Amino acid sequence: MDFEFSPKVKELQARLTDFMDENVYKNEEVFEEQLNKNGRWTIPPILEELKTKAKKDGLWNLFLPESDYGAGLKNIEYAPLCEIMGRSPIGAEIFNCSAPDTGNMEVFVRYGTEEQKEKWLKPLLNGEIRSSFAMTEPAVASSDASNIQGSILRDGDDYVINARKWWTSGAMDPRCKVIIFMGKTDPNADKYKQQSMILIPKDTNGVKVLRHLPVFGYDDAPHGHAEVDFKNVRVPKENILLGEGRGFEIAQGRLGPGRIHHCMRSIGQAERALELMISRAKSRVAFGKTLAEQGVVMDHIATSRSEIDQARLLVLKAAHMMDTVGNKVARKEISMIKVVVPNMTSKVVDRAIQVHGGAGISADFPLAYAYATARYLRIVDGPDDVHNMSIAKLELRNKN
Repeated sequence: MDFEFSPKVKELQARLTDFMDENVYKNEEVFEEQLNKNGRWTIPPILEELKTKAKKDGLWNLFLPESDYGAGLKNIEYAPLCEIMGRSPIGAEIFNCSAPDTGNMEVFVRYGTEEQKEKWLKPLLNGEIRSSFAMTEPAVASSDASNIQGSILRDGDDYVINARKWWTSGAMDPRCKVIIFMGKTDPNADKYKQQSMILIPKDTNGVKVLRHLPVFGYDDAPHGHAEVDFKNVRVPKENILLGEGRGFEIAQGRLGPGRIHHCMRSIGQAERALELMISRAKSRVAFGKTLAEQGVVMDHIATSRSEIDQARLLVLKAAHMMDTVGNKVARKEISMIKVVVPNMTSKVVDRAIQVHGGAGISADFPLAYAYATARYLRIVDGPDDVHNMSIAKLELRNKN
C-alpha cells in the first residue's frame, strides 16, 4: 500500500498552500467587512478578485473525477486538495469547489443533456452563476428520503411542481440561477422509483424564497440557506433529469463524492484548529508555566493529532475505493467517514476553544464558526444515525 501522493498532487498541494497563505487567510476579515458594509446578501468584491486570481493561477475546478470538464483528478487525488481549501470558510468558493455547486455540476456532467450542460454547467464551471439543491422538507423526516412529499406532476409538455422545501443551500445568493429539485413523480411506484429530479430556473413563476435559515446564528452569507415555496411551478418536460423515477439513483451518484468533499474540508478545519491550539498553548502562561507545559493541554494536542490522522486515513481509503471499485461497493466506507469526521472535528475544535478560553468563542478566531460547521455536518447529507444504521446493516449482512 502506497501512502505517497503523486508528484502532480504534491505540486498542487504546494501551490494551493502558497495561495492560501498569500491570499486567503489575510482576506477573511476583508470578506466579512465588505459583507457588513455592502449588505449580507451581496457579493464581496474581494471574493471575485480571489476567484479571478485562482483561475489565472490554474487552481480552478479541481474536482470532477473522470470528466473532461475538471482537472482530471481522481477522488484520492482531489481529497488532500479539498482539505487545504477547507481550512478557510471562504476557501472552497475561491477555487470554484464549493457546495452545493460541486454536487450539482457533477449531476449535470453525469446526467444532463447537452443542452442542459450548455445552459447551466458551463456558467457554473466558469464561476459566473451559482445553484442550489432542494430536497429536505420541513413537514416530514427528510432523513428518510422516501418521505419527501414534493410533487412533480406531468401536464402535457410541462411538469408542475408543488412543495415547501427548506435548508435549500445557495438559494439566498443573488447569483443563484438554477435549482435542482427532488420530488415525487409517482407516489404509487416502487419505494425507490417514486422520486425524480428536475431543473427549475430560480426566476420561474411560483418560486418564492420565504426566509433565510441561520445555522447556530451564522448566516453563511452570501449563499445562505433558505426555506422556499414552490407553488404551481411550471417547467418544460425536458427539464427532468435522466427520466422519471431516477431521483434516488441520481442522489446516490451526487452524494458519494460530496461526502468526500465535506469530510476533507472538515479535516482541514480540524488541522487549523490544532495549529491554533498549539500556537495559543505556547504563547500563554498560567500557574507559572506555559499552557503547552500543562499535562491536560499536552493530552489535548496528542489526542487531536491521533484523531485527525485516523480520520484522514479513513477518508482516503473511501476515496481510493470510490476510484477503484465504485461508489456502490464503497458505500459502507462513505457512511463511516460521514460519521467519524464531523465527530472528530467537533472534539478537536472543542479542545482548541478550551485552550483559547473566552477568545475561542469570540469572532476573533475561526473556532466558534468551525465548531458550528462541524456540528451541522453531522446532519448534512444524512444524520449520523442513518449512516450508522446503514453501516450496521452491511456488517450484519456480511457476517453470516
